[in-house]
Amino acid sequence: MNPHGTPTAGQRGRRGGRGRSASVGGRSSWAPVQNSPPTHYKVGVEENYADDSSRRMSGLSLGRGSSSHQNSPGTFPRDSYQASEPAAYGMLQTMNPFELGNSDDGGSQKGETAAKASGSESEQAEVGPVNRTSFDICPPKTGGPVRLKPSLSEVNKLKRNMQRNMEGNNGRVLRPGMVLLKHHLSLDNQVKIVNLCRKLGVGTGGFYQPEYRNGEKMHLKMMCLGHNWEPDDDKYVENRNVDGAKPHSIPQEFSLLVIDAIKDSQALIEKTCKPGNVEYVLPSMSPSICVVNFYTASGRLGLHQDKAESFESLRKGLPVVSFSIGDSAEFEYADQRDDKRAEKVLLESGDVLIFGGKSRNIFHGVTKVQQNTAPKALLDQTNLQKGRLNLTFRQY
Repeated sequence: MNPHGTPTAGQRGRRGGRGRSASVGGRSSWAPVQNSPPTHYKVGVEENYADDSSRRMSGLSLGRGSSSHQNSPGTFPRDSYQASEPAAYGMLQTMNPFELGNSDDGGSQKGETAAKASGSESEQAEVGPVNRTSFDICPPKTGGPVRLKPSLSEVNKLKRNMQRNMEGNNGRVLRPGMVLLKHHLSLDNQVKIVNLCRKLGVGTGGFYQPEYRNGEKMHLKMMCLGHNWEPDDDKYVENRNVDGAKPHSIPQEFSLLVIDAIKDSQALIEKTCKPGNVEYVLPSMSPSICVVNFYTASGRLGLHQDKAESFESLRKGLPVVSFSIGDSAEFEYADQRDDKRAEKVLLESGDVLIFGGKSRNIFHGVTKVQQNTAPKALLDQTNLQKGRLNLTFRQY
């Protein structure tokens, strides 16, 4: 899910045990993360956060004047962090969740014209000239067997089934502040998200393959909206280093879906847990950052924490909201960076996962992507490549 942190040179040159994850389950109370000596973990392919020991607590309880908090042009100020803040936020640990390599895991695809707009204002907005070397999540069909479009009755039947799932009791509170909404995104919304991401992704500031300074590439295509996240520095910047491009704004349709998902999660928490104040368990937020990742079936994501946001955002436990589209993924989570003790849950196309409040700093990751599990109707309407499209929203 959110990519955070930066590896040391030694970490980049090694590969090791498996990484981060999240899952269904049962912990009735939250325990703060305990510090542990750095070890080597297998890195994976979805989101992109790693950390070296000198920056493990970057931006968290280091106090004013720390060299790791000196602002550079285009970065967010972090000089207001105080050592007196709660210890739980000073215990954040991160390892590189990416599986590194020198191949681009499939190579770049030529971008063609943007996906046909569905009528919304943001879909019709200009995104600049198409970058012919950018990655296209929905490449034009070229030769091969012809795939027949589903009939109108088939599409309507699928929509009715998805609507019944959405109206049913398909939400689960996995732990305090962590909710899984099954089949929450309708087929129409999934198609709209794919088309918008495709349109933004083939132009300036779109999908690219992140690369470290030593030339190692991530098996991942990434695009940031709102603010760019830099893997080497584990911080958000106005212009990304690779080409100086500014990020696109988050489409209003995306923000509305995020807000609705949080409200539905809060309603589920109130119904099942009856807390005194649901905002304390799962706070509301308005997304200002969206990290869009596309990774293939070979991708994995090591256990990590999302912690590049502001100290105030982390202190309040403002949630991370994750949309899953395309192939299903096995997701795991734990209080510590220990996948043997992690719980697992399957994230399918249309699922929304939210973690905030006391669960904001959980370790999480993806252990496996299940091939050929994307809904046929989604593929027929978008030509989405094999793999998983993941959008994670947060408020800086």
